[in-house]
Amino acid sequence: MAATGTIADISDHSFASIDGGTLNTGDWSGRPVLVVNTASQCGFTGQYDGLQALYDKYRERGLVVLAVPSDDFQQELGSAEEVKEFCEMNFGLDLPMTDITGVKGPTAHAFYREVAAETGFTPRWNFNKVLIGPNGDVVGTWGATVRPQSARITREIEQLLQ
Repeated sequence: MAATGTIADISDHSFASIDGGTLNTGDWSGRPVLVVNTASQCGFTGQYDGLQALYDKYRERGLVVLAVPSDDFQQELGSAEEVKEFCEMNFGLDLPMTDITGVKGPTAHAFYREVAAETGFTPRWNFNKVLIGPNGDVVGTWGATVRPQSARITREIEQLLQ
């Protein structure tokens, strides 16, 4: 787990939704949010199953899992429509998902720039995870090799949901 810190206000962030419209993180204030940069053609793409299972297990208790497809590592499909179809057909995803979004460098979404400024954490590959607590704090960050349902992540989520 990387350093933790406080995001100024998670409710300040909006993402373009893969379904059209906008996902506003303010709608999830007071709830833990696991934000994961994803890619459809990555060796870690199978983690979509774990993300959906995590969402299914904890959503009734308040957890939000937000998938953020990104082509920053050149492993995403060509359009949001292709990503959405791929994820629905192969993984049955119904968790919130953004449009294809930058997560590092000068094209990074404001959320990722803020996480980097506060904690020093920047995704180094696809399927990096950022857990935001109900009060907007960055509770933890994990790289691609840490599976969504790992004890390291679920332990943190369960503490936040108590």
